[in-house]
Amino acid sequence: MLEIAIKGSKKYWIWLGVLCAVIGAGFLVYVDQFINGLMTTAMSRDVTWGFYIANFTYLVGVAAGGVMVVIPFYLHNYEKFHRITILGEFLAVAALIMCLLFIVVDLGQPIRMLNVLLYPTPHSMLFWDMCVLNGYLFLNIVIGWKVLEAERNQIKPPAWTTPLIYLSIPFAIGIHTVTAYLYCGLPGRGFWLTAILAPRFLASAFAAGPSVLILLCYVVRKFTKFDPGWEAMQTLSKIACYALISNVFFFLCEIFVTYYSKIPGHMTHIDYLFFGLHGHNTMVPWMWSSMILMISAAIMLVIPVLRSNATLLPFICVMVIIGTWIDKSLGMIAGGFVPSPLHHVTEYMPTFKEIGITLGIYAAGLFILTILYKLATTVKEEVRG
Repeated sequence: MLEIAIKGSKKYWIWLGVLCAVIGAGFLVYVDQFINGLMTTAMSRDVTWGFYIANFTYLVGVAAGGVMVVIPFYLHNYEKFHRITILGEFLAVAALIMCLLFIVVDLGQPIRMLNVLLYPTPHSMLFWDMCVLNGYLFLNIVIGWKVLEAERNQIKPPAWTTPLIYLSIPFAIGIHTVTAYLYCGLPGRGFWLTAILAPRFLASAFAAGPSVLILLCYVVRKFTKFDPGWEAMQTLSKIACYALISNVFFFLCEIFVTYYSKIPGHMTHIDYLFFGLHGHNTMVPWMWSSMILMISAAIMLVIPVLRSNATLLPFICVMVIIGTWIDKSLGMIAGGFVPSPLHHVTEYMPTFKEIGITLGIYAAGLFILTILYKLATTVKEEVRG
């Protein structure tokens, strides 16, 4: 099927060319970081995770969100998801590859990632994170490819793909659960030290993932002859709605427990994010914007007339994506590291070099996603024809 990827319109090749240019620019910036080390970033002794891990955390959620089309279709025979299941699986593949790239650039020296394989430590969450991320990536590549190949040949997928599909469901939940454990397993960080962090991560994932998929469905409808189906997109919007409400509710639970119990170590982190601390208030407008976007999007998604408006729905999805990104990536990093356990306030904002490398990684993910969606939509157009 790979021959499909080298056949396309002029716009297709221009788009791939633009992505390659962004990838090249990002790689050049990364070469500078590789030579000079992480001193080129805004990370410091007090803030040891930054923009890379922030985006890694969010994209893990986007990848996990793909299970929201797998479960209804494969477990409950929800036929309306027949057309978009492969789109969700290929979205997970691209998101996971970006996740792995963000880990590589965050390590400083990429060779350090071999330590996880050479010196495996099962009591470390990093070891299990490596297992679930690579395992889920492998499962989605194999399942997506074999199912699409079978559809092109108009035969049933091999029987051995069925247990892999069922196995991918706990892996999808596991990738974000283990990611949450990476955070809440650090007892010195009060903001992350909560048992509800994993449910919060999953709730935001099941809101962000379907929202991204809905936007991609709009793109597919515009630039190809394949229609993912309006009813399927509406179902995805309902899933995003309830997941977003759960995410906001879980965060409000955190607020209640923190301020009702008046735990100083927890209060200072939330004070910094929403009100500023000792004159440091960089994150205040970001966090209030996140809350306003998520609550507003949840209200609009609850109202059927607004949710079913084909013109308004993409804008609502963008609100969900931006709101959850601020909450779970930049806000999660800043909220955990500021203030430090010694109550020092060291604010963090990414440098232009970090942003450049990040854009390069996103361009690489979009390049892979474009190729995969080209394969999927072309095959489905052939079968339909």
